[in-house]
Amino acid sequence: MTNRLPKHLHDALTAARRACEFLGDLDAEGYRANVLVRSAVERQLEILGEACKRALDEAPALREQMPDLSLAVGMRNQLIHGYDRVVDSVVVNTVRHDLPRLQAWLHAELLRFPLA
Repeated sequence: MTNRLPKHLHDALTAARRACEFLGDLDAEGYRANVLVRSAVERQLEILGEACKRALDEAPALREQMPDLSLAVGMRNQLIHGYDRVVDSVVVNTVRHDLPRLQAWLHAELLRFPLA
């Protein structure tokens, strides 16, 4: 593990928070109809997945502690490589139901590191 782990966790937390903020209270139909919000949320999910990938590269044991890190990487891969097959309702459901738990874990994990 290097001193980059806290940065990756912080980047992941920031991206997760932004995805939730950008989605706001839109339902799947509202999300589907708003290309600007879709683009913003998907970009944050890409950043989240990449930051989680880098965190897992730094500390593979995190995979067992928080399996959602690997799921975030999978979502990133789907958004980037399967961009033409993204299911908007899955994105909305992920942001609404999975990201709050991931945010809480990331926040708690970051508290373990001394402030720089």
